[in-house]
Amino acid sequence: MMTASTPLLFEPIQLRGITLPNRIVIPPMCMYSAEEGFPTDFHMAHLGKFALGGAGMVILEVTAVSRDGRITHGDLGIWDDEHAKRLAPLATFLKSEGSVPAIQIGHSGRKGSMQRPWKGNGPLTPEDIADGDIPWQPEAPSAVPLADGWLTPRELDLDDMKRLRGAFADATKRSVDAGFESVEIHCAHGYLLQTFLSPLGNFRNDAYGGDLEGRMRLSLEIAEDVRAALPDNLPLFVRISSVDAIEGGWEMEDSLTFSRELKARGVDVIDCSSGGQSPKGATNFKLVREPGYQVPYAAQIRREVDITTQAVGLITDPHHAEAILQAGDADLIAIGREALYDPFWPRHAADTFKLDPDFKTWPPQYAWWLEKRAAGQRAPAAS
Repeated sequence: MMTASTPLLFEPIQLRGITLPNRIVIPPMCMYSAEEGFPTDFHMAHLGKFALGGAGMVILEVTAVSRDGRITHGDLGIWDDEHAKRLAPLATFLKSEGSVPAIQIGHSGRKGSMQRPWKGNGPLTPEDIADGDIPWQPEAPSAVPLADGWLTPRELDLDDMKRLRGAFADATKRSVDAGFESVEIHCAHGYLLQTFLSPLGNFRNDAYGGDLEGRMRLSLEIAEDVRAALPDNLPLFVRISSVDAIEGGWEMEDSLTFSRELKARGVDVIDCSSGGQSPKGATNFKLVREPGYQVPYAAQIRREVDITTQAVGLITDPHHAEAILQAGDADLIAIGREALYDPFWPRHAADTFKLDPDFKTWPPQYAWWLEKRAAGQRAPAAS
């Protein structure tokens, strides 16, 4: 039972017909460990521990809506019904342990057909190809590679975009069939949809390029398609790169306009990240990374657009997370790499606030052991 002293971090939040037991979200983090788009035992162990750790929602890593929409050969996919069947046990387990199971769907764009990060995080090399990672031609709004040495993508035509819209809608239906209770569209980090949005990647002169309205068109159409394919009681998230952090790129005013348009189309949560229009990784290397460095984006969108936002970016301390919520800067707190370091961060955060000294909210398989451990620690020392 919640009391007046319960931290906001541990207050439930309702999003349409779904209630998260707390405000802590595990955001999508690519593991590059799938086989032909299918999850492996690694994924069950990797994702399952976050549910055991007490997160209110666990969002599956970006899952490709088409084979050519993968980033690497190790990406998860949901372009086939069999993918959904193999993903279903993940959703079932997450829910059984009290977390809301969610999935991010997306397309790699001109970052497709690249190395796994631990192999170099760049274009495929002859050595990679010899090891079986056969390249494919990426797709993008314009036939402009990410950087020198990267594959030149094929420019999408209008028929391609119609196909792509169908792929996102079909992926949404498969996600629901698999048991996921929320879908997030990936419009960030230099992948296909964000490349359409940004003037640094979109050089088209048709209805899907040019001014902001044109560059937003495909992402907004896909948001409409996904919302239509998603049951009314399930929330829709969109992850954005709030800024490119590169001169001449996507700016915060663009994100405010985009967020208003997304809200008008039934999007429930804006997940506020940044960067990506460079080959340096998910976030642009010019951004100054410090605790909560992306929180101001979530705060501004929340206040000016009046929409639920998710803050992410080096939020590692429970008191910091609580302060963000208390200030009204965001509604949800996403912990990514910190959760890799400490999968039980939500339960340890509860301990920080002395919410569960008797381990009543822990999985019973753990709780009875931990209660005995605590009792031993409290016992007086033998004289």
